[in-house]
Amino acid sequence: MSVVLRTQGLTKRFGGIVASDDVSFTLEQGARHALIGPNGAGKTTLVNLLTGVITPSEGRIEMNGLDITSLSREARVKLGLARTFQINQLCAGLTVLEMIMMVVTERLGHGGRLFGRLDADRAAISETAAILERFRLADVMDERVDTLPYGRQRQIEIASAFAVRPKVLLLDEPAAGVPEAERKLLLDSVAELPEDVSVLLIEHDMDVVFRFATRITVLVNGRVLTEGLPQDVAADPDVKAAYLGEAMHG
Repeated sequence: MSVVLRTQGLTKRFGGIVASDDVSFTLEQGARHALIGPNGAGKTTLVNLLTGVITPSEGRIEMNGLDITSLSREARVKLGLARTFQINQLCAGLTVLEMIMMVVTERLGHGGRLFGRLDADRAAISETAAILERFRLADVMDERVDTLPYGRQRQIEIASAFAVRPKVLLLDEPAAGVPEAERKLLLDSVAELPEDVSVLLIEHDMDVVFRFATRITVLVNGRVLTEGLPQDVAADPDVKAAYLGEAMHG
């Protein structure tokens, strides 16, 4: 299987603190890969390096064999690298329809036509409608995003990231703060992402991780502790000692 995202010796120093320490990692085409670790393990730093929010002190990042280490965030998005955030990044004043349409039209280069000529771009309208159906948002498409329950807002954020047409989608704790009653719809949307989208999930909730991931990487103190199949990671004594604990087997 081909590799869509790779890091080699990726290191990030903040003064005397090494937040990401010689991380070499690969994400395969179509992967359902989870990145886990305790607080302070360097998960968010790694995602910020991958997406161009911060620049590495050392190392290299490749996407489909192309060196993207020095590329801007916008350039990475155009190449198909999209992310969600721990706290949603939605435009509160927009309806769900407007939110998704805005992303689609921006990707198509028609962003300025969002409010003036919605009926002029049938391709954008058709694609937006399909995304709303895929993520079960058609029934709330005329609602303002800030009036909806938090779980639905997280769902909209994932749909917005999907509207970029990513080759690689980084989901940063999508279930964080979502009430139990709203989780199933959200997690179903994550589980049903198309197979041609490679997904890296950053998550603390082990139920979510083991439901979703077919491969897991464990970070501790900015370094890769281990990587493997979920059942192998669950049985690893070093992982249990560092992070997961015996509760995984309870």
